[in-house]
Amino acid sequence: MTRTSHAFFVGFVLLLLSLPLSAQQLKPVPPAKVALSSDRLQRLTDVLNGYVNDGKLSGAVALVVRHGKVAYMKAVGYRDIESRSPMTNDAIFRIASQSKALVSLGVMILQEEGKLLISDPVGKYIPQFDSTTVAVPKEGGGYNVVPAKRKITIRDLLTHTAGIGYGSGPAADKWKEAGIQGWYFADRDEPIASTVERMAALPMDAQPGEKFVYGYNTDILGVVIERASGKPLDVFLGEKVFKPLGMTDTYFYLPKEKASRLATVYSVDKNGPLTRAPDPGKMVGQGMYLDGPRKSFSGGAGILSTARDYATFLTMILNKGVRNGKRILSRKSVELMTVDHLRNIPYGDGAGFGLGFEVTDKLGDRGRLGSEGEFGWGGAYHSTYWVDPKEDLVVVYFTQLIPAGGIIDDHGKLRALVYQAIVD
Repeated sequence: MTRTSHAFFVGFVLLLLSLPLSAQQLKPVPPAKVALSSDRLQRLTDVLNGYVNDGKLSGAVALVVRHGKVAYMKAVGYRDIESRSPMTNDAIFRIASQSKALVSLGVMILQEEGKLLISDPVGKYIPQFDSTTVAVPKEGGGYNVVPAKRKITIRDLLTHTAGIGYGSGPAADKWKEAGIQGWYFADRDEPIASTVERMAALPMDAQPGEKFVYGYNTDILGVVIERASGKPLDVFLGEKVFKPLGMTDTYFYLPKEKASRLATVYSVDKNGPLTRAPDPGKMVGQGMYLDGPRKSFSGGAGILSTARDYATFLTMILNKGVRNGKRILSRKSVELMTVDHLRNIPYGDGAGFGLGFEVTDKLGDRGRLGSEGEFGWGGAYHSTYWVDPKEDLVVVYFTQLIPAGGIIDDHGKLRALVYQAIVD
């Protein structure tokens, strides 16, 4: 064993001993045990530390799981710069749109329980969506409002093909007037169902099934879950996903006793250093996950989690719905979630979208390291993740940086430096 390998192993043993029993699901091993080079993984550590030293990143946690074992888990920088609190592996992050995959899983669980079908019209569960409209831009400006050609289905929402954006489409004036724009919900003093019901009356951005439009789709799915299950979204996910998987640090709103573990949000641009986002702030700020009304459970962007918790969820998906002998979802449902559903709807080169995940279809067209069949996504606070079934690999990268200003290439470097460490 090389000196670097020994250091990795000792560090992982200490990490394991420090975790509660419920957290010991993803066990650390020396990288060589899963055909990863510890010397090559050191390159990733050096690059991440470089971003911190250069003032481009406050801190981050990177986690690599291969063959069901943690081969790399590294916290760099600071959880909070001003107090000089170091980043830790158990830091809690706002994961924004990474909430979408968890809620999509919840929908598939309900289908397996016989409580809905993803082909169902959304109006079956939220009557206000039984009849919707679309804003069609006019030549020279303005727009006409026309009836939707068909009903929006649950599958449309899962694939972001319902035509529903984040309130900035052709009828942005109507969405602004209704007070529904942007993805942030933690400050809302009303249940998510009330907000979603008001959405239904607003003109959508495109006809159902005709375009990929990223927006409130998964927030609406959260309400579908509440109606179909008869439980609040946080309770349903807690019972069906978080508790069975041992995700003990995943919440919509953070318990007060865990406040000291919440990572601070920073912003960066090309003309200046990192700056602390406003507090409490909205969207780009620290948010109201501690002191807010705690009424709006945003399925699209409202969950907090740790790298370990999120990797546990992804490992279950990679393992076709099973984790530690517990089946959360059937193999066939996982297969359906992780293939492209867009058909001829335009999307990015070499990729499509499944039921909650972006999916890589053609590696050469995609033009980046990875594998065909890989799936993943990211969050507004600059977090990202992906699952590579061919390599039996899960990667989770959490940080709190919004906006990132387009001057940090950490996501690309992360991908390159994880794959170059594979030695089998």
